[in-house]
Amino acid sequence: MQTTIDAAGRLVIPKTIRDQAALRADSPVEVIFRDGHIEIAPAPRAVAVVKKGRMKIARARDTSEALTTGTVRQTQQRVRER
Repeated sequence: MQTTIDAAGRLVIPKTIRDQAALRADSPVEVIFRDGHIEIAPAPRAVAVVKKGRMKIARARDTSEALTTGTVRQTQQRVRER
């Protein structure tokens, strides 16, 4: 998919890609130049490990936005691939 960069250096990420990556307005992203490519990825969210009953769970520190099931599954997949 092709897009352009405006004079201010802004890049519009097409909606279909934003939806797949679960990016919304004001979502923090990381931009990296590696091996001749520009990589844009959702920034990792800060989590706190808390005890819930007998288990420990990870809870987002920023409570203004709940983690979606899709985000959790994508994160699990990325961790497994490492």
